[in-house]
Amino acid sequence: MSQSSPLVEVAPDHDTLAAAVAARSVAVLCDALAARPEAHFCLTGGSIGTASLAAIAASPACDAVDWGRVHIWWSDERFEPTGDPVRNETGARAALLDQVALTASHVHPMPAPGGRWANDVDAAAAAYADELLRVGLGAVPEFDVLLLGVGPDGHVASLFPAHAALADLRVTCGVIDSPKPPPTRITFTLPTIARAREVWLVASGAEKSDAMGRALNDGEASLLPAALVRGSTRTLALLDREAAAHVA
Repeated sequence: MSQSSPLVEVAPDHDTLAAAVAARSVAVLCDALAARPEAHFCLTGGSIGTASLAAIAASPACDAVDWGRVHIWWSDERFEPTGDPVRNETGARAALLDQVALTASHVHPMPAPGGRWANDVDAAAAAYADELLRVGLGAVPEFDVLLLGVGPDGHVASLFPAHAALADLRVTCGVIDSPKPPPTRITFTLPTIARAREVWLVASGAEKSDAMGRALNDGEASLLPAALVRGSTRTLALLDREAAAHVA
């Protein structure tokens, strides 16, 4: 499976970027559903990720998507109770998921503490890997779109620079020492992200400009997680003007 080099597109500001991500998401999901029985949409958190989902909900084109045939996934999650405002799931439900006609069994939130894994984040991560393999009939689904926010340090999902999770080859892994709070999380690994047909790095704001410049100008030599993720058919860096300030 070939890996694509990033293409960069720059919007003038945060709101325009969110609208552009929304329009692209609707178009790709519609194309995927025209070609296959189901589509797989992997979400991210953060202000621009949540704003992009809200822009989908507000778009007149939102109803063009047959949401009942879309599977919803997350590339990472804070290992906090269901409904906690720090969870990516919580923001996604308020921004989009509770407003469209999804099939309940097609929404796949990452586990919260409790249940059969109690507070064991590694067991919870393994359960999510099992869910991915179950739906994918033995393989991780090929996500039609996998959104990734980018941190000021260049992290994506909960894969942080120089962190052991970057070298993990499992489907998912638990993180117990995240440098960004909360410290306990579940994340996709790099091989799982690489299962996506399209990976979109989405970044807004001047605080992201240094990381995006290093990731896109220096590529893998930068050692930033944002430089290590690729889609099998396309990789996009969707930035606003401030986040793109240091991109050559």
